[in-house]
Amino acid sequence: QVQLVESGGGLVQAGGSLRLSCKTPEFILGWYNIAWFRQAPGEKPEGLACISYHDGETWYADAVKGRFTISRNVTKDTVYLQMNSLKPDDTAVYRCAADHGGCSFYYTQFDSWGQGTQVTVSS
Repeated sequence: QVQLVESGGGLVQAGGSLRLSCKTPEFILGWYNIAWFRQAPGEKPEGLACISYHDGETWYADAVKGRFTISRNVTKDTVYLQMNSLKPDDTAVYRCAADHGGCSFYYTQFDSWGQGTQVTVSS
C-alpha cells in the first residue's frame, strides 16, 4: 500500500475556493493513478477526479466538471484538487486514493487511501 497524506481542507463560504493537496511518497506519481473522492456521513465514497500516472490525463465526475481541477507536481510528489464555486452540497471528507490500474471512480478499485481532510461549505 501507498501512504497518502491530504491537507488543505477547511471552512469556506459558498462560492469560495479551496485547494487540497495529496502528498505521496517519492516516485509514486510515475506508477500510480491518483483519484480524489469525497464521503459525506452515511454515504459511500464519491469519485470526483482522477489523474493518470502515464501521461497526466484527467477525468472528472459530472458533479464537479468545470468547478474542480486535478493536477500534479511530480517534483513535489503532490497531487492537487483546486475547488472553485463551492456549494454547501460539497461538504464532505475529501480523500485521495492510489491505484496502479486504470483511472476510475470505483472506490473499491483503490487499496491505498489517505486519512482525509474535512471540507465544510457554509451557505
